[in-house]
Amino acid sequence: MFAQSQSDKSAPIRSTVTSADMHAQQPASTPAQNADLTMKFRNEDHSFGNIPEGPSVSYDFEFKNNGKEPIVLSNVQASCGCTTPTWPKEPIAPGKSAKITATYNTQGRPGPFSKTITVTSNVGSKVLKIAGTVEKAPDSSVPTNNSSIMKH
Repeated sequence: MFAQSQSDKSAPIRSTVTSADMHAQQPASTPAQNADLTMKFRNEDHSFGNIPEGPSVSYDFEFKNNGKEPIVLSNVQASCGCTTPTWPKEPIAPGKSAKITATYNTQGRPGPFSKTITVTSNVGSKVLKIAGTVEKAPDSSVPTNNSSIMKH
């Protein structure tokens, strides 16, 4: 009565596996899979607040290597061309600190902005964020003078 037919035996077996079950079956995470444990950032988000249009603004995201192996930053990519990241190219030794600088070009970009910087390293990935509001520059830096005594 409970015997399977031959065709039933070849059908795929379906079971319900939760993500907790899957994690329980996998080996413990390695540092290469968890940047949060190895790269400890002082801040992961920065708001510039209200800033004038024209000059670029920069913020240094400082971090410390809390792991046992050197950290090598393979790529640091901004979400758009208006943001330029700079980062150390040499390995960061265990216990040492370093910084990633994010520079935002405000010229011609009035209004609010929110940008991300994705850090890729041998210990995983991390997303940093910058935001703010660029206040539009005046149309002219020289005030118009309609009360000139020289008339044509």
